[in-house]
Amino acid sequence: MIPRELIGTAMAPGGSELRLFRHGDDHMIVLDRNELMSTRMSGSEEALAVMTCERLGANRAPHLLVGGYGMGFTLRAALARLPPGARITLVELVPEIIAWARGPMATLTAGCLDDPRVHLIAGDVAATIVAARRRYDAILLDVDNGPDGLTRAANNQIYAMAGLAAARDALKPGGVLAIWSAARDRAFAKRLKASGFKVEEVTVRARSNGKGPRHVIWFASS
Repeated sequence: MIPRELIGTAMAPGGSELRLFRHGDDHMIVLDRNELMSTRMSGSEEALAVMTCERLGANRAPHLLVGGYGMGFTLRAALARLPPGARITLVELVPEIIAWARGPMATLTAGCLDDPRVHLIAGDVAATIVAARRRYDAILLDVDNGPDGLTRAANNQIYAMAGLAAARDALKPGGVLAIWSAARDRAFAKRLKASGFKVEEVTVRARSNGKGPRHVIWFASS
């Protein structure tokens, strides 16, 4: 049996320790006992990008805000779908996540961070959203395992009424807020609707082959 090897650790500001493991050809990022992401399961993170791009229609130069790099599944799927005139502002809070992407997971990263359409910001996506007004055609969020501050308590502000109002203000008219979750959350779905969004809840499989656990993506249009 191939042992699981610890490759690196990182602290989310105000949060818990993240650990990067390698198991054969696979990598996984773990928080406490929660496996946040794994190279074995990328389908729902890719769907987050693909389904958002589908909802943008014929926009030839959309500007997307992507919150959380993770292992880059969402970013790479968006780049594969978007035209040359598109822009992606990528916000990642934990510097080591980007260091891992350029280091032990460089083969998986496949140069996506160096795509000229990508502008990388090292910081808090919540602050980036609050600072924007009518700037983005879509905001894609996958910074926790769902609409609660699992990675760090401060992320709860993103999913509260004030955070959702800030997201609405940051979107252009007709823009889309897309939020990934490992499970359904009826209370959060109600908050989205109460914030004035038109809400669509979609269930997707964790694996790109259509198998694995069922995850949820909320698409909220302004």
